[in-house]
Amino acid sequence: MNEPVKVCCYPTTHGRQIGVLTLDTPASLNALSLPMIQILQQTLSRWQQDPAIVCVLLQGAGEKAFCAGGDIRSFYYRQQEVSQFELFEYARDFFAQEYRIDHLIHSYRKPLICVADGICMGGGIGLFAGAEYRVVTEKSLLAMPEVTIGLYPDVGASWFLSRMPGRLGLWLGLTGARFNGADAIGLGLADHGMASAERAGLLATLAQLPWTGELADRDLISGRLAALQQAATPLLPEPMVLPHRQRIDTLLAGRTLQGVLDRLSATHFAPEEAQLASARQSCLAGSPISRAILWRQYWHARHQSLAEVFADELTLSVNCVLDGDFIEGVRALLIDKDKSPRWQAVRTDHDWLDGFYRWPHGVNPLRPH
Repeated sequence: MNEPVKVCCYPTTHGRQIGVLTLDTPASLNALSLPMIQILQQTLSRWQQDPAIVCVLLQGAGEKAFCAGGDIRSFYYRQQEVSQFELFEYARDFFAQEYRIDHLIHSYRKPLICVADGICMGGGIGLFAGAEYRVVTEKSLLAMPEVTIGLYPDVGASWFLSRMPGRLGLWLGLTGARFNGADAIGLGLADHGMASAERAGLLATLAQLPWTGELADRDLISGRLAALQQAATPLLPEPMVLPHRQRIDTLLAGRTLQGVLDRLSATHFAPEEAQLASARQSCLAGSPISRAILWRQYWHARHQSLAEVFADELTLSVNCVLDGDFIEGVRALLIDKDKSPRWQAVRTDHDWLDGFYRWPHGVNPLRPH
């Protein structure tokens, strides 16, 4: 049976090695499963201690996607088969391991290059966002669409969306709007662009660099990626979201979610704002619980460390599985595909959301001590 992540070490001309991790389930758009997460964790941890490895390249197999998100169908099937406590254990283990690998990438001590060629959404952005060198192409298509499936932007998104310019991060989280590589660079979520056609030769190009295993290697990588970006500039598309920043900031002004939802509902969009109108519809059709969590997280996470954000997200994600709309969202979008989720109504008592921030059983394994 083929491993879902290809692991190899590519020799450089100067006697070092580049570690290569390729998500290799292209039929599922490289959707991130628990076995894939475990392979990434074990391999990256090992390579971080190996002096022969001077750089890591993380990429996806196939032409369509880097990673389209988490393999979330398993939650629906698990819920049909096990007790509530066993479902809690499964959700705890899945999300804790996913967030640990995301956090490891954010703090990785060796140069880590991630190429998001094609679709990169949800859990894929979780892997991509923390890399030291985040590379997009003219084919990159990104989104955090969790509001449409009864979750909320997790995988560290509470942290990076709240640090984007203006209210653009809030818009992306609240609406699940898609954006491209040019947007990602402008939003601070990507560092470099390159032509998709150059991806096949990237590893060989990197192998030619005079690696030393020292800090100077980072200048070599930056220089090479800058040259690739310059060559790719004519190919990169115009941004999809950035040109609408002023409009988005106005639409999302204020500090109450209901006020924003009322404004979105009442807004008339011009024909040239079709993308905004579509994003508005996704927001209004999404889970009310998801919108409420995203709203609180956006304002709260800007004052938190990354570790604190991941701990909160673990609590929230587990509770979305146990008591929220996540299982219903997976059913409607991915299992029955009727696209008619039966969302729970948000309760009127002011502190109902506090329950989603309470850890259900025992100790949160990601809570800083």
